[in-house]
Amino acid sequence: MATVKVSMPTGPTVSPLPFPPPAPPKRADARRNYELLLAAAEVEFATRGVDVPLDDIAVRAGVGNATLYRHFPTRRALIEAVHRERIEAIGVRADDALAGEAPADVALATWLSELVAEGSTAHGLTAALTAALYEDDADVSWCRRLVEDAATRLLVRAQRAGTVRSDVRTTDVLRLVNALAVVTERCPADDRQADILLTVVMDGLRPARVGRAGVGALGGAAAEEPPPGP
Repeated sequence: MATVKVSMPTGPTVSPLPFPPPAPPKRADARRNYELLLAAAEVEFATRGVDVPLDDIAVRAGVGNATLYRHFPTRRALIEAVHRERIEAIGVRADDALAGEAPADVALATWLSELVAEGSTAHGLTAALTAALYEDDADVSWCRRLVEDAATRLLVRAQRAGTVRSDVRTTDVLRLVNALAVVTERCPADDRQADILLTVVMDGLRPARVGRAGVGALGGAAAEEPPPGP
């Protein structure tokens, strides 16, 4: 069975985002506090995890609790702000995949592999995506809108091409891939794990006739499977 190679591409094409994140404050003092909080949060998330008390982040930043909550009313908002550039890049890479010449299912698989790689290597990004995917519909964040939009465009194109099952929803795909990112983040020593698990996901997303054709996750011929054991 061929596997998807999870990679971290660089230099994505810049394009307008369909769901831009909240703009940072314009006032100089407010902007300074905002940036101090982001820097402190990035350090705390990397060293202690995303469940670190928010009060500790405020202390490290040298600002009061009220200032922190004025800029970031929720933990999720702070996590998303810390990873703003990475989340924006996820949307841009979807544009690049759609503009490329790869088959629709290969473009989807490549983008999903990049999503897993981002989530499993950036401290707190998986948590942000998890919160976004399971949050209340009444409070849908820019992060969820951006990722869902990107995934939907790639998924629908693959479904129209007949290379992905028509009964699969965007949320189904994103929740599966988010689970892979969680596993990969917690078991970083196994560098083949994400590739293998994502290949299994893509095999399940393809219609049976595509799977029987022996097409691997990135469109290459699937490796010959050994016979089942006794």
